[in-house]
Amino acid sequence: MKKYTYSAKRSDNKENWCVIDAKDMILGRLASHVASRIRGKHNPLFTPHVDTGDWVVVINADKIQMTGNKWDQKKYYRHSGYVGGIKSDTAKELLEKKPEEIIKKAVKGMLPKNRLGRKLGKKLFVYAGDQHPHAAQKPVAVEI
Repeated sequence: MKKYTYSAKRSDNKENWCVIDAKDMILGRLASHVASRIRGKHNPLFTPHVDTGDWVVVINADKIQMTGNKWDQKKYYRHSGYVGGIKSDTAKELLEKKPEEIIKKAVKGMLPKNRLGRKLGKKLFVYAGDQHPHAAQKPVAVEI
């Protein structure tokens, strides 16, 4: 009798959509759950090198929480590519300008740094309010 580990194919995955409400949630805990869901680790068919995850819609990104003094101390950097072109924002400033970016950056940092990770990053949709345009996909609400 031959024993082997099953390796899932892309076609084996039934792509599901889920909605996660970020209201009053801690950023890191939310991001790790979302990254795990996108990666497919909740799925019994999980295979590390195959996309077996779900599509995730996060709403209420503007109501996210951080512990301690991170709102004032945590900095997000970007660079224009020119000499001296580095710019930074605190978490509070980024929340006022683009609240979606805080969650996107946190989740992206928890995904693999390769071709698969870039593909998985496109399965995340973040919205500041409680409305989203993905009703046609019939997303299921997920509690964390």
